[in-house]
Amino acid sequence: MDGGRKQAVTHTQPNETAWWEMVPGLVVAAGTDGTPVYVSDAFRDAAGCREGDGGWLDGLEPGSRDELLDHLARRQDFSVCLRWQWPDAGARWLECTGYWHPGRAHHVCLFHDVTSGKTAELEARAQAELLRMTADNVPALIAYYSAHDYTCLFANKQYAQTFGWDERSIVGRTFAEVIGEDAAQEIDPHVQKVVRDRQPVSYVRKRSLPDGRTQWIEVSLRPHFDAQGQAIAAFVLIIDITRHRLAEQAVRESEERLAKFMQASAEGVVFHQDGYITDVNPPVCELVGYSREELLGRHTLDFISPEHRAKVAHLQATGQDATYESEIIHRSGERIPVEFIGRTMVRNGERLRMSIVRDIRDRHAAQRRIRHLAHHDVLTGLPNRLAFMEDLEHRLAVARNNDERLALLFIDLDNFKRVNDSLGHLVGDKLLQSVAGRLAGSLRSSDRVARFGGDEFLALLSNARRRDDVEDVARKLLAAVEVPIEVERRMLSVTPSIGIALFPDDAETPGDLVRHADQALYLAKARGRANFQFFDPARADAAYEALLLEGELSQALERGEFELMYQPQVRLTDGRPVGAEALLRWRHPQRGLMLPGEFLPAIENQRLMLPLGQWVLTEALRQARRWTALLGRPFPVAVNLSNVQFHASNLLATIERSLRQEDVPGHLLELELSERMLMDDLPEVQRKLQRLKQWGVQLAVDDFGTGYFSLRHLKELPIDKVKIDRSFVLELPGSAGSAAIAQSIIQVARSMGHRVTAEGVENEAQRAFLEVHGCDEYQGFLAAEALPGDRFVAWMRERLTGPALA
Repeated sequence: MDGGRKQAVTHTQPNETAWWEMVPGLVVAAGTDGTPVYVSDAFRDAAGCREGDGGWLDGLEPGSRDELLDHLARRQDFSVCLRWQWPDAGARWLECTGYWHPGRAHHVCLFHDVTSGKTAELEARAQAELLRMTADNVPALIAYYSAHDYTCLFANKQYAQTFGWDERSIVGRTFAEVIGEDAAQEIDPHVQKVVRDRQPVSYVRKRSLPDGRTQWIEVSLRPHFDAQGQAIAAFVLIIDITRHRLAEQAVRESEERLAKFMQASAEGVVFHQDGYITDVNPPVCELVGYSREELLGRHTLDFISPEHRAKVAHLQATGQDATYESEIIHRSGERIPVEFIGRTMVRNGERLRMSIVRDIRDRHAAQRRIRHLAHHDVLTGLPNRLAFMEDLEHRLAVARNNDERLALLFIDLDNFKRVNDSLGHLVGDKLLQSVAGRLAGSLRSSDRVARFGGDEFLALLSNARRRDDVEDVARKLLAAVEVPIEVERRMLSVTPSIGIALFPDDAETPGDLVRHADQALYLAKARGRANFQFFDPARADAAYEALLLEGELSQALERGEFELMYQPQVRLTDGRPVGAEALLRWRHPQRGLMLPGEFLPAIENQRLMLPLGQWVLTEALRQARRWTALLGRPFPVAVNLSNVQFHASNLLATIERSLRQEDVPGHLLELELSERMLMDDLPEVQRKLQRLKQWGVQLAVDDFGTGYFSLRHLKELPIDKVKIDRSFVLELPGSAGSAAIAQSIIQVARSMGHRVTAEGVENEAQRAFLEVHGCDEYQGFLAAEALPGDRFVAWMRERLTGPALA
């Protein structure tokens, strides 16, 4: 043993030395599980393990240890590179060559230190990986081709994937294989120039992408020379410049569009630099009266009116984008109002100022017209509400300073809506124009008259010191308006109602004066219309309450505050119900249940009769359908038609549509008409009633005997029923006069084949009298009061299943 050391125990015979023990250097003999049979001194010194120590593997890194043990277990020769951590030498790479000895069942492993070579290899590999990572992440396509056979020696990921390859499969391919034969032929002149002239080449090429889009690429070819100056390869660098090309194309197209716009635009367009005109289009030339050649090179301020030049010069100097009005001077000297839209822009690489020039003469004329319209009524030409209220405020201020008295007349045409509904709005408009002319012609030049809205007018009388003078003017206006007017070969007449308020007696402000005149107008209408009334403070509260009620009515229908109640109509002979009359009620949120007499006049004032009447008709038809289905036999419902509804131009269409939509046959509907409705325009009344009868609708004359209805009308019209007014029934049977009238009505109606219904029957004596004299039906408290729909059903069931009434 060298140096007095013992070598590891081996399986040789005593004094028998194995060949590996004589091999110098790092030697280990180990079994298949790594158990050492022999460890050389050199290995123990390097690895730092002791004699007889089995930890010769401790310095191996885990991966290398597993790899070595795997080879030892295979019982065959091997060679492997292992990474070791040695105490003194640090991390080392050892190449291990193992020889298998079957007879001795172990490997002899010879170790060689290859750290320097392995380190160089790893550094080279790291450099290659860094180069690859860098190449794969630059925003360009990179490749390296041999100059001899044009095969690819290197390509980054983007380059390979762009042409359908990957970084490994593209290596060894010719550029014709990579980019295609057609593309290779296209770029061959550039390749030859690089090879022949040994000069870098750059060019732009267009290629079609698989999705049909066009791509523009900029290609740079750079030759690579060896030490002798021979070209051995070429670098290829490709950049996608599609976005830039599209931007350039967009700029060109924008320039072209701008040029076309200048020629096609109806508005003037001027380009100028530092105020000097560089280009104009034909509308500008026409606007100023000069040719394009005469304008080029001129300063823009030469054509601006003097009082506007400072502003225009400031905006040009600051380069502000602005829209403003100005004036230009035509060659003839005419000043033309224009609107400038100034913008700073770049054209053909130069910073220019562009101004759009709009001729706004028509706009100014329209504005003047709008100002006129804003203060005048279009239909009548009179001042409108806005203008009148402005003038009224001024006139009151002057009157207050001069201790002057004024009178405000609020004029409203009675039943004007009937004209519109029956004859149409064109006739109504002509009537309003005539009335406006008459009002204006009846007043002094110092007075003012205006259309307040719809069929309402206001007149302001100056120097109204005496009440008698104001009354004279009011009578004059009443007389002027009442004269029949010929419209489309028709003679029409309307009457006005006038409310009068005095300044300063009745009000100090314009609003109060108008409001009090309006309240006086309401009083005039309440007193029969076609008259005038002065504002009366004592009745102001009542009028105000009435106005409040009118305002609440406008929302009552939307809020569902109206409801129908039903009063039974029964046969006099047996007391059986044969129908019901629908009666309107308003369940006011504060006042409770209100009867029609308390709100119907206000409804007519508010123009709510038509929509409310439509609602009543619809609800009644629905109830008739329900009751008919419940009873298994027809059960009609009677509905009162107002004068407004009956004379509306769309009456027949409304009823027909309601019957169809509610799926109710006409015989379940009974319409109650007043005598007054049937007296006007008999041919038109006959036409309407005949049409209603064609649908099966039952027709009744309500409150018969209270008007002046001719018996001839009763004979000529298709009436089914006559209703005796409650005023005659009330005094039966004691009053001889009422008894005679009731008997006459029953006899006349029965002789003409009409049924007769008596209203307001409250006691048995009344009922017995009517039965004796042949009346068919009655309604009133004796049968039942007006009932809601659900209580009416219970009442009907009791009457239909109970004993008949005598």
